[in-house]
Amino acid sequence: MTAPAAPAPERAARWEDFLEIFIKPSAVFERRRDSSFWVPFLVLVVLFVAIYVALKGAFQPIMDAEMSRGMARAMAKNPQFTEEMAANMRGAAQTWGSLMVVIGVPVAVFFIGIGIWISGKIIRAAVGFGAALMIASYSYFPRVIELLVSGAQALLLPEEQLTGRASTSLGAARALDPDSTSAALMATLLRVDVFTLWITFLIAVGLRVVGRVPMSKALLGAGIVYVLGGLLATGLAGMGG
Repeated sequence: MTAPAAPAPERAARWEDFLEIFIKPSAVFERRRDSSFWVPFLVLVVLFVAIYVALKGAFQPIMDAEMSRGMARAMAKNPQFTEEMAANMRGAAQTWGSLMVVIGVPVAVFFIGIGIWISGKIIRAAVGFGAALMIASYSYFPRVIELLVSGAQALLLPEEQLTGRASTSLGAARALDPDSTSAALMATLLRVDVFTLWITFLIAVGLRVVGRVPMSKALLGAGIVYVLGGLLATGLAGMGG
C-alpha cells in the first residue's frame, strides 16, 4: 500500500499571501514552498522603506538619542574622538539613514535565511537555500507591523520619553534605562519582544511545512535561528560599546 498523496495547495493571488502570512501562515508556505523568494522579498523592502520614509520625522528623536548615546560611548573609550568628529558622524548618519533602512532589511533577511538553512541541516529538514530565503522573507513581515506600531508610539508619546529603540519596544528592554544598561544586554533584551517571537514562530511554521518535519523539530530549528540572531546582535552591540 502506498501513502495517500498530499492534498494540493489551495490557489490564491499573490497579494493574499501578505495578509494570510499573519493569520494562515501554513497555507502561505504550502502554496509557495517551491516559489522564488524574490516577490515577498521585494514587497517587504518596498513596504518597509515607504513606511519608514512616511514616519521618518516621528522616528528622528529616537535616532538622535541612539546616535548621541553611541557618540558618548565612543568618546569615553577613545579620548581622541572629538566633538567635531561626532558632529560629522551625526550629519552623515542623518544623510544616509534612509539608505541604511534599504540596506538593512535585505541584510537581515539574508542572515535569517542563512540561519534557517543551517538549522534545516541540523534538524534534517529538506530546505534549500532559496527556500530558506523564501521562509525568511515571509517570516519578516511582522516587522512591518512593528514599524507601524513604533511609529504610532513615536507620534503620540512625549519626545522626552523617546530615549531609544527600547522606548517603543513591546518587550523586556522597555523597562530598562538605555543610558545605564550595557549595549550588549540591551541588544539581547530587545529580542525578547512580541515581534521577534512572532517571527520565530513563523520560521518554525515555514520549516514544518516546507521541510516536511514535525512541529517539535521545526520549533527546535526556529530556536536555533533565534539563538544565532541573538549572538550576532549581542556581539555587534558589544563591539560598539
